[in-house]
Amino acid sequence: MTSLFGFAPWLVYWVLVGNVPFSTSVLCALAVAVVALVIDWRRGGSGHTLQIGATLTFTVLTVLTSVLGDDVRQRWLLPLSIAGLLLVALIGALTGRPFVREFVEPGLPPEITDSDLFARVATRITWVWVGVFAAMTVSALIPPVVSGQASIVDSDKPLSFVCYWVIPVLLLAGGAMVAKELPERMLVGLDDEERKTTFVAYSEAAID
Repeated sequence: MTSLFGFAPWLVYWVLVGNVPFSTSVLCALAVAVVALVIDWRRGGSGHTLQIGATLTFTVLTVLTSVLGDDVRQRWLLPLSIAGLLLVALIGALTGRPFVREFVEPGLPPEITDSDLFARVATRITWVWVGVFAAMTVSALIPPVVSGQASIVDSDKPLSFVCYWVIPVLLLAGGAMVAKELPERMLVGLDDEERKTTFVAYSEAAID
């Protein structure tokens, strides 16, 4: 459930955007991001990649929400929020700070976290999520690129509701299932205790 904690600002935003005023949805998401970052700092952490990225993402989206017109917000803010998550996950993976490892590692013994297999599992799952977020971003970008009348609240045109909502949600669910199953398939070769400890750690980090 720790990954769910990291994704919380985006999940809050996606649930609220289009259902409440844009300013309300983005401010709620920003508040959740800031609270998560503060909680991490109070626990002695330096801030996980997702938490820092969420704070920056929703700070930018707050500014955009305040300066853009309503029609532009309806077309572009949702895909921009997904693109922000993609960028955060991608930067973490490319800089050697895969967000999955950051959430799983605390509390585990060094003999687990220092193993090459543990690092490979973390990196592989992070790249799975990067691929999911990239596909979600592409899907959500199709409506505003194709049609100047696209809107996240349009339930009449399949182009809008399928590409803005249906495909990204299904991709997110698929990513969660893959992230849940992948560790078990990759942990063959560890001794029983190490395998059990690592599998439990990654299972707890999956979105249930």
